[in-house]
Amino acid sequence: MKLTRNIDDLGRKSRLIGGIIASLCALALIIAWAFTGSRAMLITGIVLCITGPFMIFEAARGWCALRAMGIKTPR
Repeated sequence: MKLTRNIDDLGRKSRLIGGIIASLCALALIIAWAFTGSRAMLITGIVLCITGPFMIFEAARGWCALRAMGIKTPR
């Protein structure tokens, strides 16, 4: 899969903001898991730990993985 730019500036900004929010939520959930021991918080935190930085990577490259696979996204 080639990493050619396939999203506009608005799409890049929205992915960057979403990635930052997802990463911060991941951090909060993992900290909350340390106090509560909830397995659901840990799993959700790990998933967000993966998706947040990936969204930031997409914003930095101007590339959307879903669009590269042929799925139409709004931006």
